[in-house]
Amino acid sequence: MSTVPSTPRLRRAGAAVAAALAVTATTAVPAAAEPSPSDRCEFPNKPYAGRPWALQRVLLDELWRQSTGKGVRVAVIDTGVDVKNRQLKPAVDVSKGRNFLPKNLKDEDGNKIERGSEKGTSDVVGHGTRVAGIIAARPAKDTGFVGLAPDATIIPIQQNDAEGHGDTASLARAIDHAVAADADIINISQDTANAVRPAQHLENAVKRATADGRLIVASAGNDGLGGNVKRTYPAWYEGVLAVASSDRNNERAPFSQSGDFVDVAAPGVDMISTVPLGGHCSDNGTSFSAPYVAGVAALIKSKHKNWTPRQITAQIQQTAERSTSGPDRLVGWGVVDPVRALTEDDHPIERPVAHEGVQRGKAPSAAKLHLDETPEERTARIATYVAVGAVVVVAGLGGAGVALRDGRRRRRRSGQGAGRPS
Repeated sequence: MSTVPSTPRLRRAGAAVAAALAVTATTAVPAAAEPSPSDRCEFPNKPYAGRPWALQRVLLDELWRQSTGKGVRVAVIDTGVDVKNRQLKPAVDVSKGRNFLPKNLKDEDGNKIERGSEKGTSDVVGHGTRVAGIIAARPAKDTGFVGLAPDATIIPIQQNDAEGHGDTASLARAIDHAVAADADIINISQDTANAVRPAQHLENAVKRATADGRLIVASAGNDGLGGNVKRTYPAWYEGVLAVASSDRNNERAPFSQSGDFVDVAAPGVDMISTVPLGGHCSDNGTSFSAPYVAGVAALIKSKHKNWTPRQITAQIQQTAERSTSGPDRLVGWGVVDPVRALTEDDHPIERPVAHEGVQRGKAPSAAKLHLDETPEERTARIATYVAVGAVVVVAGLGGAGVALRDGRRRRRRSGQGAGRPS
């Protein structure tokens, strides 16, 4: 009987490039299907001139008055981060980058596979470069795209590739390196494809990181088509901020993984971001929802340096947009609201409280009057309007009567004086 290997391979939780990155279990399982990007992406690609929809809904000026992420370090454990993209080069700390892919990689035909930079600063796949851009891409003149935390620092850690050479063992080592590199936040936009709990080494690495005060943000996965529900790792682990995808209507994207482990959702459809060598492309997946939340977390951490990962997570959950009073299995506590997360922050909380939103089965409370009147004050005001109106009407009628009487008198006098010399 076959057994599950202790180091299952990982697959990206969002990228419309190769369908590989399958896990190895009793049999190989292909990565989940995912919506293809609207346009073919080449490296380099044309710059995106407008403001992407996921940023249009955010009042960036108001957001950045609160924080720009300065002083916060975000590790991106992925397929590398290409520093040739001009929006990312000033954001990346090359000195702390690392490549955890095995050396002398070869494909099934024995051909050598490009491993990439030792510092994780190249990316032939483009996945990690997109992820990093959503977090901390610097502003540029010819594009409206920018990272949510444009002053945060990216630590590039290459741990996977298009052929799926990354596994849970190398992911555990990458997490440990992120901690050693002094990352405040660790973004992991990949997961195991089967609902099989990996060997203990990955969970131990997560526990070490969270115990050391690091916030791990992970994508929930893209196996949600057809209502499929299963656990994905590392998103399912305790202490990890698990992120699902939402669409333009703030509803769960069809591909987004559901489950009780989902903490929040964030935009994950038609996500514009940076690509290797320059320019931008669109892509879909929870891979791009996770860095959206990681960017918000970086803003909070920069503003509230002493807040713990638990407090940052609770703040994001508490201020998320939702239609119910508590969490659900589709979008968790709701769709992240960056501005609310940075402005409704008078004091830290340890856990979100289920009191916001509209409870199912109950009509919303009537809104207060614009003038903040009591019912008695409103009745008195209306009565006053009626009384004053009546006086005006009476006065108007009286004035009209006087004018009519005077007119008749003038006509009679004119008739009596006719034929007299002037």
